[in-house]
Amino acid sequence: MPYNELRKDYLLDRWVVIATERARRPVDFAKQKNEPAKTSNCPLCAGNEHMTPPAVLVYLPSNGGIRKDKDEGDFRHKNWIIRCIPNLYPAFTPPKEPADTEHIMESDSFGYAIGHHEVLVESPNHTDHPANASLPQLVHLINAYKDRLSELSTKPYVKYLQVFRNHGLEAGASLSHAHSQIIATPFIPKTVNDEMVASKTYWNNHKSCVFCDLIKQETQTPRFIAANEHFTVFAPYASVYPMGFWVVPKRHSPSFLDLTESETQAFAEILKITLTGLKDLVNDPPYNYGFHLAINKDAQEYYHWHLEVYPKLSIWAGFEKSTGMYINTVPPETAAAELKKTIQTLKT
Repeated sequence: MPYNELRKDYLLDRWVVIATERARRPVDFAKQKNEPAKTSNCPLCAGNEHMTPPAVLVYLPSNGGIRKDKDEGDFRHKNWIIRCIPNLYPAFTPPKEPADTEHIMESDSFGYAIGHHEVLVESPNHTDHPANASLPQLVHLINAYKDRLSELSTKPYVKYLQVFRNHGLEAGASLSHAHSQIIATPFIPKTVNDEMVASKTYWNNHKSCVFCDLIKQETQTPRFIAANEHFTVFAPYASVYPMGFWVVPKRHSPSFLDLTESETQAFAEILKITLTGLKDLVNDPPYNYGFHLAINKDAQEYYHWHLEVYPKLSIWAGFEKSTGMYINTVPPETAAAELKKTIQTLKT
């Protein structure tokens, strides 16, 4: 009887059991969808703009291009392509008074949750999730991410920016309309901070970026999934999530704020085809994705932004919650092979 495998994360002090004895095929996770249907009461749908706070960013069609604006007071723009609005129930809120920023982190155990929490409505069409949306719409989405991060990163109390997406009720999406969220925090959260520390240590020891080296390494392994001119996709060696994968830019950069036009197009293309592949392979499963990036300038040399995709195909139970060690029943090599095959079918 072969042993299950213990694998350690590239950067984090985190162990995963790759349960080869309990291994499952990706199609084993496919189940009938029970996604909430679109209703006339969806506050993110076109025509219901009055149900939301004023948009801090709106993309509007203009002479074959895009005009950027925002809502003022009770006025709400119509005929929009992208909208970004403050979250009605924010986890982090802007300072009400300048003096409030003095209490962001008063001690190691207390501080004010000062920051920003926004909802980026990805399309006026309710079901325009990345696997369904057109490439031009995904390019608008990526550019909107960049616009909001560019503005929020200038706030002196903002130390980190998290862009994430919850797809499906089981993944935490309380609204089924296609949307992402952006949270600006007054400190760097632990997972990303640990990645930065480990990346800096690797840089000091090797004088190279660990993610740049991972791209070269993983392209030659069974965990490689796809690539285009500017991006590489692979299943991480010690993946915590069944069918999880990373999208990593080939050009070294700490954040996606400096994406060129051609890189933005390439990112939209690889995002669409990988999420379409996941949708087709596992019958549109719930998932989360999150960008890992750095806005502090001293991370320029050693940190490399990337997108991590976390399908919600398993439930963390007592062992995982008690130990911080995880059991993955789909070996990353199997996940990569099945997703790669599905993506190749989409290309033909």
